[in-house]
Amino acid sequence: MWNSIPDGGPERLVALADGVFAIALTLLVLDFSVPPDLPSHEYADALRELLPNLAAYALSVLVLGAFWRENRRILGYVRQVDGQLIGLSILGLGVAALLPFPTKLLAEYGREPESVAVYAATVAALGAADLAVVLLLARRPWLRGPAGPPEGFRLYVLDLAVTVVVFVASVPLALVYGPAAMWLWAAMAPIKVVIGRRSQKAR
Repeated sequence: MWNSIPDGGPERLVALADGVFAIALTLLVLDFSVPPDLPSHEYADALRELLPNLAAYALSVLVLGAFWRENRRILGYVRQVDGQLIGLSILGLGVAALLPFPTKLLAEYGREPESVAVYAATVAALGAADLAVVLLLARRPWLRGPAGPPEGFRLYVLDLAVTVVVFVASVPLALVYGPAAMWLWAAMAPIKVVIGRRSQKAR
């Protein structure tokens, strides 16, 4: 089906990606609510009950923001699209649109190992979809413009591979150790910083 789509520029794909990420970010806040007409002591309790939602919201905003930025960078290399590139991109956007659901699980059932595992699996799938797009562009140089140096693609592959490996590894760890597995997510921050600096120099 995707192979029947005519080639063209990436403009519509960029616009679609921007819209999907914007909607996903908006969906994250739909469950924020406080019942009306609460007395003072119950109102304070209701606000405290929102803290897990706020923490999960902040995490997912960081995740979606980072993936949106990387998506824009990747598509910035694209000169023309083909059916396979469109298919992989839509697959990734579908996962991005799904992220509000595991975010809600993490907010409401954050102590359950399955919630952490589902969240980690979703982020890993999002990273894998972007990684597949980058590898496709590396194999098909005619799809990208002259602004895509090989070194830049190697660094993108490394950066996305770190994300995928860490979140995939945290799935079984979450099932065994529960929410403690989320510390593995923070552990990849220094690696990301180093790769980001190298990527800036390459550009």
